[in-house]
Amino acid sequence: HVQLVESGGGSVQAGGSLRLSCGASGSIYGGACVGWLRQAPGKDREGLAVLWLGGAQTFYADSVKGRFTIYRDTAKDLVYLQMNGLKPEDTAMYYCAADQLYGGSCRDVLDFPARGQGTQVTVS
Repeated sequence: HVQLVESGGGSVQAGGSLRLSCGASGSIYGGACVGWLRQAPGKDREGLAVLWLGGAQTFYADSVKGRFTIYRDTAKDLVYLQMNGLKPEDTAMYYCAADQLYGGSCRDVLDFPARGQGTQVTVS
């Protein structure tokens, strides 16, 4: 699988913003779908956002819709997660993930086989 590396996490006050970056060994993340998920201590993993690289279509979980934006910088071959209006409940380890298209669409990001090591986001 392609190797993914996240960066950009940190500590921020409620209402603040962070931008997470996802880079990959090789190009195009080994597939066509890139997404972000998170996991807080004692909680289940939560899929947040998915980007179809071929058509720039996006999907967002209700919990982050309107606050988070997933997008790609083609020149840098990076995928970002811009997070605005952060809340304490957004505190978690955030992971970038990648997958192929299946049946012409992206699967649930929780099923993406390639995943990075994560970057911690803490909102107080």
